[in-house]
Amino acid sequence: MILADCHVHSEFSSDSQAPLSQIIEQAIAKHMHYFYLTDHHDIDFPIEAANGLDFQLDTIHYLEALACLKADYYDIIKVRTGVELGLMTHIADKLNEYTNQFSFDFIIGSSHLVRGMDPYYPSYYDGRSQKEAYQEYFESIYDNIQTFDDYDVYGHLDYVVRYGPDKSFQWKFQDYADIFEAILTCLIKKGKGIEINTAGLYKGLGYPHPHKDILKMYKELGGEIITIGSDAHSPEYLGYGFDVAEQLLNSCGFRYYTLFKNRKPEFFPIQTI
Repeated sequence: MILADCHVHSEFSSDSQAPLSQIIEQAIAKHMHYFYLTDHHDIDFPIEAANGLDFQLDTIHYLEALACLKADYYDIIKVRTGVELGLMTHIADKLNEYTNQFSFDFIIGSSHLVRGMDPYYPSYYDGRSQKEAYQEYFESIYDNIQTFDDYDVYGHLDYVVRYGPDKSFQWKFQDYADIFEAILTCLIKKGKGIEINTAGLYKGLGYPHPHKDILKMYKELGGEIITIGSDAHSPEYLGYGFDVAEQLLNSCGFRYYTLFKNRKPEFFPIQTI
């Protein structure tokens, strides 16, 4: 079994109302050994474009709450601190200031915005083909990893394909293989990992992020650091589809998955299917 869900959100994220107590109790009920919280911190998120959500993490109170949780559940489950940072090239300096100010066990770097627009909203796709919109999103990831390094894994690499407005559009990995090779090569060179994000399973995508072809390329290029997370914003999705994630990792040739403590990777064997 997978010992922890490494991508989880709570009431400290602007897009969740899940109480910490309910989430950690769900982790215990699922017999997990570690509890990670990775709430959103997206600097310069355009509030007007997100129905009033600002995605600014109250980090001081967040870390205080996690410290209390760690003490309260000390003999039951190990609590580790995390954060999901929204990356953009123009905020690299602000992100470095933030990570120098606060200490975490684990940091996810993610792309939620391109040119100030969230692919979650239809306006991102206006005036161009869906293929062009996807290409720009993937290119923005490459730009982000050139300008900022202080994270451990890159989250949901093909997040954009969840929200394409034309549901009949069939995206093909081969159309974007060059940019993914550049992204993955850079991540591996910098010692960064990627995640399997099972939210694709319960958000209608039909498979976890990223697509199996991306996982295969990461493995073929020498990538080894890979975490598993549900991207849960409510307790019922914590650990969702982790059996699928295990099978997927096995089929791609991975024998270990990764947890982080004090920003250092720890490797755990995947159950042989």
